[in-house]
Amino acid sequence: METQRQKKIAGILQQDLAEILQRAATDGGMKGVLISVSKVNVTADLSIAKVYISIFPSDKGTELLDGIKSNEPLIKHQLAQRTRHQMRRVPELIFYLDDSLDYIEDIEKSLKGNENPLENRDLLDKRKKK
Repeated sequence: METQRQKKIAGILQQDLAEILQRAATDGGMKGVLISVSKVNVTADLSIAKVYISIFPSDKGTELLDGIKSNEPLIKHQLAQRTRHQMRRVPELIFYLDDSLDYIEDIEKSLKGNENPLENRDLLDKRKKK
């Protein structure tokens, strides 16, 4: 169960990290790349923050995530500058790629697809008879 303090800190981190990462992408010559922070989870002791990042277009996702991970100390420093009046210590940042949008897109494609599993029985898993 997440406490109010965890939620508040996660909200602050999410907003500031989104601004920091988007500015870094724009300044780094990555025009047209959209980086958003979809979710931040903070541990109960506030020492670790799991940051889920959504990147569009998604084909640049892993490349950008590697860049973000390698620049984690710099990102943490910029975050500390922004949050120094709200937080004493910035938690350790662990970045993950949030691919839920790709997952949703795949589901939508499947739903719109021409392949109807009821007409083409090979698409359905075979059930074992009891």
